[in-house]
Amino acid sequence: MMTEARRRDARQTFLLGGLVVRAGLGEADRAFLLGALIEARRIAPGSDEHERLKAIGQDAFRQRPADDMPEPDPEHGEEP
Repeated sequence: MMTEARRRDARQTFLLGGLVVRAGLGEADRAFLLGALIEARRIAPGSDEHERLKAIGQDAFRQRPADDMPEPDPEHGEEP
């Protein structure tokens, strides 16, 4: 039987994979995706670039909300 922690980890993995597909990167090279995410991690929260990218994501959620994904908190860009 799956523990609660493992179930939460599996759910998070599923949701993050869904974001990759929603961004149109489902067929992208894995090394490219990892590199892009590492670069994104280097962007300081609250910086102009962070806010610009967050706005793009929020617009994408508003244009096509996912049924299987909670809509992010518009103020923080996070799941409720």
